Amino acid sequence: MKKYRCTVCEWIYNPEAGDPESGIVPGTAFEDIPDDWVCPVCGVSKDMFEAVEE
Repeated sequence: MKKYRCTVCEWIYNPEAGDPESGIVPGTAFEDIPDDWVCPVCGVSKDMFEAVEE
């Protein structure tokens, strides 16, 4: 699963870790996160993220 970077604050969403504080369990692909989820650091919407090329 790909990692995604917030284009505003550079926070990385790692699907292996998820975002448990926001109710996103580890193993959740970015595409499966609800559309109303926001960056836990800066609060921007999911559409402000881009895939990280590894």
